[in-house]
Amino acid sequence: MGSVKKIRKPKPWKHTQPITKAELMKLREEFWDTSPHYGGRKEIWDALRAAAEADISLAQAIVDSAGVIVQNNDLTVCYDERGAKYELPKYVLSEPTNMVEDN
Repeated sequence: MGSVKKIRKPKPWKHTQPITKAELMKLREEFWDTSPHYGGRKEIWDALRAAAEADISLAQAIVDSAGVIVQNNDLTVCYDERGAKYELPKYVLSEPTNMVEDN
């Protein structure tokens, strides 16, 4: 087993256009609803979602206990013990720098 990567939030990023919190939440819901269809195991997707929505120290404990192999420190690319790949878009992990207020 390699050394455990310390996870962190993604570096600041910009969405393609300014986005509201409501729009961001909708994007996230759609991603998590469809993620199991990308392959991999549901329990790993569930752990990744819990980690994405938790603060960093808790996220670390979640991925460690689920046996998630973190490829990128910001959780954008992970694997499970069977070698299945899980890719997370930045928008489920952090908020963009160009977020705007809901009207």
